[in-house]
Amino acid sequence: MSLLIKNGIVLDPSADQAIRRDVYIDGGVIQDQIPDSEQSNSIQVLDAAGCWVMPGFIDLHVHLREPGLTHKETIATGSAAAAAGGFTTICAMPNTVPVTDSAEIVRYILGQAAKAPYTHVLPVGSITLGQEGRELSHMDEMAAAGVCAFSEDGKSVMNAALMKQAMEKAKALGLPILDHCEDISLAGGCVNEGENAQRAGLPGISRDAEELMTARDIMLAASTGVKLHICHVSTAGSVEIIREAKKRGIPITAEACPHHFTLSDESILTQDPNFKMSPPLRTKGDVQAILDGLADGTLDCIATDHAPHHAEDKNTDMQSAANGIVGLETALSLSVTRLTSPGILTPLALAKCLSYNPAKIIGLDRGEIRPHKPADVVIVNPAKQYVVDKNSFYTKGRNTPFHGMTLQGKVEATILDGRIVYQNGKVYK
Repeated sequence: MSLLIKNGIVLDPSADQAIRRDVYIDGGVIQDQIPDSEQSNSIQVLDAAGCWVMPGFIDLHVHLREPGLTHKETIATGSAAAAAGGFTTICAMPNTVPVTDSAEIVRYILGQAAKAPYTHVLPVGSITLGQEGRELSHMDEMAAAGVCAFSEDGKSVMNAALMKQAMEKAKALGLPILDHCEDISLAGGCVNEGENAQRAGLPGISRDAEELMTARDIMLAASTGVKLHICHVSTAGSVEIIREAKKRGIPITAEACPHHFTLSDESILTQDPNFKMSPPLRTKGDVQAILDGLADGTLDCIATDHAPHHAEDKNTDMQSAANGIVGLETALSLSVTRLTSPGILTPLALAKCLSYNPAKIIGLDRGEIRPHKPADVVIVNPAKQYVVDKNSFYTKGRNTPFHGMTLQGKVEATILDGRIVYQNGKVYK
């Protein structure tokens, strides 16, 4: 069935344009002409009055937990959560069991994703075998099997020579590296270092751990020419390092997570493990630096770092609890509430951060609303307020610090290749 989206404000970053117009979709593709007869039985009409019509969101940083940890999440439940959050493409990180370090695991993930057609799932291959940091993974084979990038995910490759080899290999394969920056010799701890960590009686994670590794890997990127993407930037120092590197023309991009531009380390005083993540929550000054980095383009995109956990992993003390929170179903609302409503980002700039820029980082022909482009589209009501209810999530994870919070901005419908996969609070296969 064809779709006609009427009366919405279309946000198309590729044209740098926000304009009220209709969008006609047929055959899974955005068309350049609307049929004369809107009353045709073959055309389904969606009224987007008062809404933004945006390119489907693309998340470069998601943990789907399958294979191996399906009690936390499956590809099916994670994909459904993505659709509910407006994401039409998600990149699945490699810290699965076994680690995504071979073509066999890549093919398995793609096969499972095909059974849950709520979103496009792109596997990310690990940089080293088993994420052990000793030997490069089968990067050639994984590239041929369909990975979109390489990453050591929640770790850094501590051996600089090995990381340089990985960058040279990724450059030759034409794929980016998604980089978790953390020098483990400086990282031992539980939450952000500083006054609030001390007040909470918890060991802190040094900001030096992030900033030192960020600087090292940017230097290696300058040497190798690889496309380097810095994940979940959390400190003011990292923002400044990235800003200066971009001025020098080094081929890097970077992302911010909604929790890092919404929450500060004051939250850890609650001793609630749902505020524990890696990198940790930082100071209000760091939060402001993240906001400034998004506003001036130093930080190119917004990613969730969606990290679902079983209740047992979080229902413990702060120091023992697992790192991470779920994010796919709250990212848009947090972004509207914290970024567009206060005027830090325009709606068009938000579309760029959620769709267009992530697509360009991984070389994907999506993130645009133009004729002849794939019809991955999300309809957002920016004025709609709601209270976050973790028990209504599609993800298996309930580990969110935003439960009970009133947010603004709601996904009304998600369209994947011209097919409605989410509407009115329901996901459709």
